[in-house]
Amino acid sequence: MSKNLTRLLRPKSIAVVGGGAWCQQVILQSERMGYAGQIWPVHPKATDIAGHSVYGHLEDLPQAPDAVFIGINRHATIEAVEILACMGAGGAVCFASGFSEAAAEDDTSHSLQAQLVAAAGNMPILGPNCYGFINALDGALLWPDQHGTKPVDKGVAILTQSSNISINLTMQKRGLPIAYMVACGNMAQTSQAEIAASLLDDPRVTAVGLHIEGFGNIREWEALAAKAYQRGIPLVALKVGASEQAQAATVSHTASLAGSDAGAQALLDRLGIPRLSALPDFLETLKLLHCYGPLPGGNIASISCSGGEASLIADMSVDTGLCFPTLTEDKKSHLRAALGPMVALNNPLDYHTYVWRDEDAMARAWSGMTGDDIDLTFSIVDYPTTDPTDWACATRAALKVRQKTGARFAIVSTLPELLPEDVSQELMAGGVVPLMGLAEALAATRAASQVSAPAFAPVCLPSDAEVTQTLTEAEAKQVLADYGLRVPQNRTAQGAGQAAVAAQTLEAPFAIKGVGLAHKSEHNAVRLGVMPDEVSATVEDIGTPEVLIEELITGTVAELLVGVVRDPAHGFVLTLGAGGVLTEVLRDTTSLLVPAQDTDIRAALDKLKIAPLLAGYRGHPAADMDAIVSAVQAVQAYVTQNAETLGEVEINPLLCTPDKAVAVDALIRKA
Repeated sequence: MSKNLTRLLRPKSIAVVGGGAWCQQVILQSERMGYAGQIWPVHPKATDIAGHSVYGHLEDLPQAPDAVFIGINRHATIEAVEILACMGAGGAVCFASGFSEAAAEDDTSHSLQAQLVAAAGNMPILGPNCYGFINALDGALLWPDQHGTKPVDKGVAILTQSSNISINLTMQKRGLPIAYMVACGNMAQTSQAEIAASLLDDPRVTAVGLHIEGFGNIREWEALAAKAYQRGIPLVALKVGASEQAQAATVSHTASLAGSDAGAQALLDRLGIPRLSALPDFLETLKLLHCYGPLPGGNIASISCSGGEASLIADMSVDTGLCFPTLTEDKKSHLRAALGPMVALNNPLDYHTYVWRDEDAMARAWSGMTGDDIDLTFSIVDYPTTDPTDWACATRAALKVRQKTGARFAIVSTLPELLPEDVSQELMAGGVVPLMGLAEALAATRAASQVSAPAFAPVCLPSDAEVTQTLTEAEAKQVLADYGLRVPQNRTAQGAGQAAVAAQTLEAPFAIKGVGLAHKSEHNAVRLGVMPDEVSATVEDIGTPEVLIEELITGTVAELLVGVVRDPAHGFVLTLGAGGVLTEVLRDTTSLLVPAQDTDIRAALDKLKIAPLLAGYRGHPAADMDAIVSAVQAVQAYVTQNAETLGEVEINPLLCTPDKAVAVDALIRKA
């Protein structure tokens, strides 16, 4: 990362430029957080702001400040940034709006943002159109509004591209210790990935949460993921929005199936960053990661005093990828000794209320649901909003489980409001994670089990060359065959006479296709199983000036789609899925980014609904997986060698047999 953000984010001196209510709030909020450094207001006319003596100009400051909040209009902001950069200031928060975010209303906004970046030079700036940051570890903040952050000794860092979401997240009452809150604004100069990478250098940061609207420089995100994994600090993301695909979806299936969000998901998967879709899930995941770090797997155990809760969590876990392992004999013996013969032993477990109020007996029973085969144990407890006194035994029992077993243990409420903040803080202080809401707890557990190492190979980045050319099927097949893709023997012919002659050089039966049609099957221009004496009549019936005649592939186990589209925001998106004429009806696909390794390709194929067909379904032969992977790698090889010009490439279908994988249709669009 090129910028040193340490002075800005951990300042020993701050300056506040401007005299409005926003600037006064920055000073007042700093004092409320117990900031021990220097605070220097700057204003040409005022003499006192929030009880501090005022400097008339930036040049009058006793020294270059570490961090500056600039709360003046956009034109004056540019001038102030230039002065600060020349002074050697540590960095600045540019609060003013009216830059690139206002491009739709103001033609000059992009120019002003470029001027701001030029004025900053090597001095880091946050924004513009940015609230700034809160450093709850050192009590340092440049923040012009209310917030709910409290001083902490360690905690998570949260970065958002929305100042309003930043404010709302600081107001959480979930017991989550927030060490840093950073609103990134327009990111005109300093990107979200750069800021996050800088925060990884603070050993008090336990996890990083990223609210992402767009990625920007992919290489910066790859560097961030690698650094985070090396430091052992997990990243999680709440990705919103959709990137606009550069290619139209009218020619190929791949573009429409990949969708605008497939590239974003594939990039996060590649970076090893789990993705959440809701703010409560996002916060609960950060809390779980703060307490225990990434989970080794998705095996969970649940214990509650209600059969209804046991059934509910079992049903809610369906399709989450989480698993309730069957109780081992050791666990059953332990539980039987703790609970007696009246309780049916299962996972999830309803232990009734026989041991309620006896915290030692509760702890013994709950401990029976922990072990090496369990990655996280849930004890479902709902604290009443009227008088929770009688539930203190549950808090103490959970703390004893953690103390005696060292297991990852969670108190989980069915509804978020049924776990008080003071109880959450007491549990966390004792090493027990408080998770608020069953749905949120399951989402957090799943995400925490998905943190992984980032891919070693960098993403293949496309150019922005305009796509203007579509190769014929025969041309596309030949190009891909040169990279190792297996295709049928084929000939191109004009008219029935040439087709009949060409057929004599091929082995029957044949497939005959019309050339020049985007979707041949919709025009009845694909004929299969044609015999030599039927060639002429078939060609005349198809009716296109040119046809492709090729040897028919038999013994097909499954048909696959293998497609790659250029996504300017994320790279080249490789889509694998069920192929053939029903591709868009089935919509059975998964996406990766190019280049993908053999293991990634196999794992992606295993996720498809048609995976059982590839493996050999109900006595039918299995497909040759090595041949399929080789076919995908051939397509990738073509993509990486032609990244400057390629728009998209599609194989549909790739016919998979027990001993080969053959591309019987191909499309390439390029510059």
